[in-house]
Amino acid sequence: MQLLQVTTLLLMLLLLILLCPEHSASEIECERWADLDFGVFQKEGQIILAGYFPIHSQDVPQELSFESAPGKTRCKGFNLRAFRWSQAMIYFIEEINRNPNLLPNITLGYRLYDHCWLMAQSVRSSLSVVSQSLKRNSTGACSSPPIPLIIGDPSSTLSMGIARLLNLFKVPLVSYFASCACLSDKKKFPYFFRTIPSDAYQASALARLVKHLGWTWIGAMGGDDAYGRTALEIFLAEVTRLGLCTSFQAIIPKVPTQQQLEKLVKIIKDSTARVLVAFSLEEDIQPVIEEMIRQNVTDRQWVASEAWVTSTLISSGYPNLSGTIGFAIRRADIPGLKKFLQNLQPLAEPYNPSAREFWEIQFQCSFNKDLPLGMGDLEHYNRTCTGQERIEDTDTIYNDVSQLRVTYNLHKAVYAVAHALHSLLMCQKEGGSSDKQQQCPDIYNLQPWQVIPYLKKVNFTNEFGDSVYFDEFGNAAGSYDIVNWHKGAEGGPLEIVKIGRFDSYLPTEQQLVLYEENIVWHDGSKTVPVSVCSASCLPGYRKATRKGQPLCCYDCVPCAEGSISNSIDQSECTSCPEDLWSNPQRNSCVEKQIEFLSYTEGFGMALAATAIVGVVATSSVAVIFLRHRDTPLVRANNSELSFLLLLSLTFCFLCALTFLGQPSRWACPLRRTAFGLTFALCLSCLLSKTLVVLMAFRATLPGDNTARWFRPPQQRMGVFLCSALQCAICVAWLTTAPPYPVKNNWLYRDRIILECHLGSVALFCCVLGYIGCLAVFCFILAFLARKLPGNFNEAKFITFSMLIFCAVWIAYIPAYVSSPGKFTVAVEIFAILASSFGVLLCIFAPKCYIIIFMPEKNTKKYLMSQKVR
Repeated sequence: MQLLQVTTLLLMLLLLILLCPEHSASEIECERWADLDFGVFQKEGQIILAGYFPIHSQDVPQELSFESAPGKTRCKGFNLRAFRWSQAMIYFIEEINRNPNLLPNITLGYRLYDHCWLMAQSVRSSLSVVSQSLKRNSTGACSSPPIPLIIGDPSSTLSMGIARLLNLFKVPLVSYFASCACLSDKKKFPYFFRTIPSDAYQASALARLVKHLGWTWIGAMGGDDAYGRTALEIFLAEVTRLGLCTSFQAIIPKVPTQQQLEKLVKIIKDSTARVLVAFSLEEDIQPVIEEMIRQNVTDRQWVASEAWVTSTLISSGYPNLSGTIGFAIRRADIPGLKKFLQNLQPLAEPYNPSAREFWEIQFQCSFNKDLPLGMGDLEHYNRTCTGQERIEDTDTIYNDVSQLRVTYNLHKAVYAVAHALHSLLMCQKEGGSSDKQQQCPDIYNLQPWQVIPYLKKVNFTNEFGDSVYFDEFGNAAGSYDIVNWHKGAEGGPLEIVKIGRFDSYLPTEQQLVLYEENIVWHDGSKTVPVSVCSASCLPGYRKATRKGQPLCCYDCVPCAEGSISNSIDQSECTSCPEDLWSNPQRNSCVEKQIEFLSYTEGFGMALAATAIVGVVATSSVAVIFLRHRDTPLVRANNSELSFLLLLSLTFCFLCALTFLGQPSRWACPLRRTAFGLTFALCLSCLLSKTLVVLMAFRATLPGDNTARWFRPPQQRMGVFLCSALQCAICVAWLTTAPPYPVKNNWLYRDRIILECHLGSVALFCCVLGYIGCLAVFCFILAFLARKLPGNFNEAKFITFSMLIFCAVWIAYIPAYVSSPGKFTVAVEIFAILASSFGVLLCIFAPKCYIIIFMPEKNTKKYLMSQKVR
C-alpha cells in the first residue's frame, strides 16, 4: 500500500514540476485538490505557515484490490503530546498577531497537517504545500497565497524525505524536533533549519557524561531510523575517542516481534555492562522496557537521549526506571499556554477534526453531529458530549505544561520565522530608494526562496532570555538540561528533576555542569553505580590489555622496579629520574637510598672495633717493650726500630677507620694517602730489621766492615728514604688527580653507592706497586735469613709476617674486584686489618710471650747459646 501511495504522489509531483516553473496561477485554471488537503486544519491569513504534527501514531491497514484507487488514509493511536504541539502553534501565531511590534499589520494564518508518522502522508502534505498557488481558496477564488515555509517535522527520518522534496521548490523547512546530525549536510538539505540542537552535540556530550561518571563499559542501543542510527554512530565514535568501550551495540526494530525483543533482552542480560545508553523514540524504546520488566531485568542504569528522557508516557508508566539520567531539551514556562489549552472548544470555528476526536477520547463521549472527519476514525461512545466538559478537571499529557521542552522548541521555531518575516517587512519599509524596494520581496506575494536569506540572519533573544539563531549548518546552539528521574511522592509518577546542563558554545571546561549531589541512581542510592569491564588499576599498577578483548578489559600489572604510576588506570608506568627510585607501593619516586660503609651499621661497627682492638694491642705491646726496654730480648732486636714499627702498625690500624663513614672531598684523599704512607713506613721498618739481622751475622766474619753501614743512624736514614719515596708518589697523586667522592648509579638501580674514585688509576697502582715491592723484597731477604743461628732469630718471624702480608693482599685483588658496593670498602679494610694483625702477631707475639711468661729466657746467655744448625 505504501509503495502504491508513494508512486501516485511522485506522479503528482512530476506534474507540479512541469507546471510551476512556466505558468502562474492566473494562467492556469486552478481547482480544489481535495485529495491533498484531506485532514488539514487551517485558518486564513495574509501569510500562511504550514505545520506538521504526528497527531496519530500509525495508519489503519487497507485492503487493496488494485482495481480501483485506494481509499483515503485513516490513522489510529491519538497522540496527546503532538496534539498539544499543534494547539501550541496556534497559540503562538495568535500571540504574534496580537503583538504590535512584530509583523505589524500582517496577519499570519496556518495550515496544520497530521501525517501519522507516515512517509507517504508527509510527502502528500508537502505536495499540498507546494501546490497551494494552484488551488482555489475557501471563497472559490483562485488567489490562495503561497506558503513560504513549513514548521516541522518532528521526525528526522520524515524530515529527510520531506526536505528532499521541498529542495526542488526551494521551500525552507524549520524543524522543532528533528535532531539527526545527518540533516546538517547543506549539500543534501540546503533549506533545512531547526531549533533543536543537532544530535552531534548530544551524542558527543553523552559520551563525555559517561566518561565523567567513570563508566567505561556500557551497552548502546539506537532506534532503527535515521535519528537512532546516526546518533548511535556519532556516540560510538566519541566513546572510542575517549577511550571507553561498549559491551554490545544493538538496533531496536521499529515494530519488533516477541522473538526480537527476547533476543535483545538476552543480550542485555548476558552483558556485564550495568549502564545502557539508548537513542530512540519513546514508542520504540517502550517495548524493550516492557520486556525487560517482564524478565525482571531491573538492575540497569539507563542513560536516555532527549527523544524519550522527558516522555510522560515512559516516566509515568514504569516506576522501575527511577534513576534514569539523560539530556533533555531546554524547558520554559510559557505564560498563558495552559489556559489556552484548557479553553479548547471542540466544535468552534474554524472546525478542527482533531479537537473533536480529542474531546471524544478524553471524555469518553460522542457528538451526534455529522461533521467532516480528520485522519482518525471516530469511536462511538454511549454517552453524548455536551461540549461543556471541563479540561481543567482532567490530568493528561495534553494539559501538563510542567515539562514544555519540545513545545518550547516549537515556540522558538514559530518566533524565528516571525522575526525572519519581520526583517523582510522592514526591508520594504526602510528601503528608501525605489531600487532598494525592488530588491526587497513583496511580503504579500511572497515566494518561499525569498525567505531563506532572512532565516539565515535570524538572531534575537526571546522573552525567556535564550538566544535564537541558526549557525552555518542551520542548527541551533547545543544547549541541554541534564535531568534525572526521581521517585514521586507516595508512589506517584516519576518526577523529572534538573541536575545539570550542557552548553556547546561555552569553553570546553565549562560546557558540562553536573550537580552530582542531586542525583538519585536506579538503586535509590547517591553512590554512582559502577560499570566497568575491569576494575580500575590503582596507582602502582599499569593496564595490560587482554588479548582479543576491548581496551577496557585488562589486567592490572605492578610497575617494574624504578617505574611508577601515580594515577588510576595508567597504560604505562613512568620511569623515575636517575637520582630517584620507586617506593615499595610503586606510586611515587623517592630519593634513592644512599649507601656507604657507616660506623652505625653492624658490619661497620665490627670493623671499627677490630681496628681499635688492633690499636690497643699495638699500644699494649709498646708498653710492654717500654717497661722491658733494658732486657736483652728488647735490646737485641734494635728497640728503636721496634718502637717505630709499632708506631707504624698503630697508624695502619687507625688508617682502617678512615675508610668508614661517608666519602667526602677530604676523606677520599686521606684514606688513600694514609694507607700508602703507613704501610710504606711499616714495610720500611721491617726491611730495615731484616737487613740488620743479615748484616749482624755477616759482621762476625773476620775483616768484614759491613756492619758499620747498618748502625741506628743508617737504619733511620733507610726508613726515611723508603717512606719519602712513597710520600713523593702521594704528593704527585694529590696534586695531579686526587681521589674524590662519586655517586655510583650504575652498580645498583635502586640505590646510590657513595664511593671514592681513585682519580688517577696509574698513580694508585704506583702506590700499591711500591708497597708490593717493599713487601716482596722484605720477604726474600727474610726468607734467606730464616736459618741463621740464634736462639731467637727474628728473620723467621718476619718471613711468616711477610708471607701472611703477601697472601692477604694477593687475595685482596679478586675479592676487591668481585665485591659490590660498600663491601668493596669492607674488603679493603679487612685486608688492612689482616695484614696489620699478621705483622703484629708474627713479630711481637713471641717476644711478648717470653717477656711475660718466660722471663728466664730473657737473658743474653740464652740468646747467644743457640748454635747454628
